[in-house]
Amino acid sequence: MRLRASLAAFLMMSVPVWAGDVALVVGNEDYANGRDLSAADEILDAVAPLEEAGFEVLSGSDLTAEALAGLVSELNAKVDGTGRVVIALAGHFGNSLSGNWIIGADAEAPDLGVIATQSVPLNILMDIAARAPGGAVVALGMEDAEFEFGAGVRPGLDGLDIPQGVSVITGPSGDVADYAKDALGEKGQSIANALNAWPSLTGSGFMAPLVPFLPSDGATPPVVAKADPDAEQKAFWKVTQDIGTMDAFEAYLKRHPDGLFAADARAEIDKIKAQPLLLAEQGEKALNLSRDRRREIQRALSLLEYDPKGIDGIFGRGSRAAIQKWQNVNGETATGFVTQSQIERLGAQADRRAQELEIEAEKRKIELERKDRAYWRATGQGGDETGLRAYLERYPDGVFAEIATARLEPFEEARRAAAAEQDRAAWDAAESVGSLAAYEGYVQANPEGAFVEQARAKIAELEFEAKNAGALEAAQRNEERLGLNGTTRRLVEDRLESLGLKPGAVDGTFDDDSRRAIRRYQEARNLPRTGFLNQQTLVRLLADSVLR
Repeated sequence: MRLRASLAAFLMMSVPVWAGDVALVVGNEDYANGRDLSAADEILDAVAPLEEAGFEVLSGSDLTAEALAGLVSELNAKVDGTGRVVIALAGHFGNSLSGNWIIGADAEAPDLGVIATQSVPLNILMDIAARAPGGAVVALGMEDAEFEFGAGVRPGLDGLDIPQGVSVITGPSGDVADYAKDALGEKGQSIANALNAWPSLTGSGFMAPLVPFLPSDGATPPVVAKADPDAEQKAFWKVTQDIGTMDAFEAYLKRHPDGLFAADARAEIDKIKAQPLLLAEQGEKALNLSRDRRREIQRALSLLEYDPKGIDGIFGRGSRAAIQKWQNVNGETATGFVTQSQIERLGAQADRRAQELEIEAEKRKIELERKDRAYWRATGQGGDETGLRAYLERYPDGVFAEIATARLEPFEEARRAAAAEQDRAAWDAAESVGSLAAYEGYVQANPEGAFVEQARAKIAELEFEAKNAGALEAAQRNEERLGLNGTTRRLVEDRLESLGLKPGAVDGTFDDDSRRAIRRYQEARNLPRTGFLNQQTLVRLLADSVLR
């Protein structure tokens, strides 16, 4: 069940078959992606006293936004204005210019764009409570605990829009829980007078000290006259407008085909149909895509070479443009918003492309190794210094690079032993500086020196690095922007190890062995051979690891 559909579902329900006192009690204490609370679940202690007082109680703890929306739908179906209503909530709350929200336990840094899919708006709960004017209490418990929100959303409550006849109690979770447990089920006591025992709580809205919330035994409960026979339909219409989707307007018409606002509902449906982008946007919102699901879509786009400008689970301009390009190529209406069938099609294409890329990489690797081995047989396999250096110059990260390097060591040791003391000192000085100028200075001063070949090899290496310094620095910055953690680095090294590319220790530290293995991976896949990861290389590695 999708969140927006859940919030709209009650509009499609038939007339409630049950009438009486109803309560909704929810305590969200454990959050998957945010600071846990300490007393939110205490509000569930109010369930038994309310049931003893005759309320039908809908309750839950640590509810996702979808599950919370489902309970709200149930509550709405039961409230018809003939009984009292209690809504008691504790958890993290957020607010924006458009209203206040109770945050689902599965929410992840909701911003203004996704808050509607990760929470439930309090204005809908206020609308439900408004059907029982004079007999409705909304109690909201909060705690001073941080929660990460995205742009446009602030923590806490601000500017509650309280309908006429609704009593609102706000304050610390533990005190709100005690109030809900000890006061709301007590007969003969008014909401306002009961607050005197809890100075930490604030009462707003309908506060009548002389009107008990529950009448004493034997007393005749006050009857709230329904001045407007169409009040219930108007309340449904207000919620329909708040939701604002085509499903919501169609649901209103299904329940009230000749209702007061039937013409308005049909006009809104026509307006949405006339705006394909709006319809597409609402369709994607109804999918309630998680951040991880969005990351999967971005990875698929990247594999298919539609660059989403980041794999962060946030559909910004880059992602929307990439989706539009994919839709254009695949004969879809280019809205920039995905449907379920498009997600499945995109995923299938990405899986096929990942397999094709791996097959291509394997073929390229085989061909590169064939040439590598042939050159080794022609140069380094014989073991002479000239051949070994020729091999390393052409294949610095080749199949036999480690062997060639090891076989050069005896030549260097022998040369050192035979070198004159002055020559050795000059070479040691050049090595200690390690600069291009230092090695060039050695060659000029010692043209027949014992370390000339080594110096020339170092000069060639440093000249190459200088020529490509800008590109390597850019590649390093790109890798740093990825913000790779230790777990991801170990996953990369483990994948390189499984491919036989010898990254060294799988410890999450990119050392010289790791960089060489990355270069080997990039070369086999015809990617820029930098030894640093970019988004393209990382996506390929992750895709490869899924396939294996």
